[in-house]
Amino acid sequence: MSTRSVRLVCLLICSLAISKTDSTKANELLKQEKHADHAYFVDITIVQNAVSKGAVCLDGSPPAYHLDPGFGHGVRNWIILLSGGAWCRNTTDCLNRSKTDLGSSTLMLPFIFLGIFSKSKTENPDFYNWNKVFVRYCDGGAFTGDIENVDSATNLHFRGARIFDAIIEDLLAKGLKDAKNAILSGGSANGYPAMLYCDHFHSLLPKAHRVKCLVDAGYFIRVKNPLLTNVFESIFKDVVTLHGSTKVLPKSCTSRMKPELCFFPENIQRDIKTPFFTVMSAFDSYQVNSIIGSDIGECIQARNCTENQNNAFKELRSEFLRALPKANDPKQRGVFIDSFNHHTQLELWWNKINATPVNNLTTIKVFGDCYYDRKYSYVIDEHDLPLPVYLYNNGTLKSRG
Repeated sequence: MSTRSVRLVCLLICSLAISKTDSTKANELLKQEKHADHAYFVDITIVQNAVSKGAVCLDGSPPAYHLDPGFGHGVRNWIILLSGGAWCRNTTDCLNRSKTDLGSSTLMLPFIFLGIFSKSKTENPDFYNWNKVFVRYCDGGAFTGDIENVDSATNLHFRGARIFDAIIEDLLAKGLKDAKNAILSGGSANGYPAMLYCDHFHSLLPKAHRVKCLVDAGYFIRVKNPLLTNVFESIFKDVVTLHGSTKVLPKSCTSRMKPELCFFPENIQRDIKTPFFTVMSAFDSYQVNSIIGSDIGECIQARNCTENQNNAFKELRSEFLRALPKANDPKQRGVFIDSFNHHTQLELWWNKINATPVNNLTTIKVFGDCYYDRKYSYVIDEHDLPLPVYLYNNGTLKSRG
């Protein structure tokens, strides 16, 4: 990871670790570093009654989310974002995770809303006044776990599927049940459950005019070329086994292949009836680092990758594009695929200054048009090698590798 990336990550972590009384100062820091002029803190909501249903974080604490109410004509519109954060695949990993805010709600603090959660009509024209929900990820199994027994030695709970149900139930009682428009979205590791639960989510909103799902940088693939590392299959096998995920995976998939293969979006997307949209880079930094090499971002930023590395990039791009839904029905399966070496777009990159363009189009425009049925698009950038990413700060172009 480059110095720039480390600085961004450290800033975000530090900003979340301060008290609410310092939130104004933190917001100013974020504005300077991220061009996030409309970032703001949102308090945490702890779902206490979820405990009686066994819907708890890794450490047994209740699940949580952050809700910013809609206003104006957006009061009946809802966007729910399942936050990312990789997976824990063994007991040691999960035990360590349970001592962080990725495994315990006791360690969670108010969260910064920005990007697609911005209240600025200029920066976020289609969703600025919606009800916005950021669901905290504290189970380590992409909201799929459902094991009743708790190991007394570790006190680890694997209940991610129950957490999803409990939080949605809580939100339904707070007005989601009367939604006119709704989006279930997920970033990174939790782009997958945004697809997995898409139809179920839709079924809970009979009054809604539009319900669609959005996958942000979570379309990880099972590579087949031996030149590439098929890392995700082993990760998913461990996750499914540890968290007891098989019971919530689509039977239409598990009847055809091993459960861990049903953790790959490409193997479940064909059976999803609700429209969904995929936003991702063909050279997503998390996927590239996992499959090609963790230090690969340095050569991308310096534009001095070797011929072998460039060949690996081209093969990864080819396999990724083949794994995507076909382009024949963008109304049901829209995509926006850029070539920048970054990961997730709904927060840092969802603004007019930093949005990554493809053919003069941005995710903000393309997804907004798709959601409101103005225009359906299947946008794929033509670059066959990764592009370094840049971030504007106070009008100055700064690198983010």
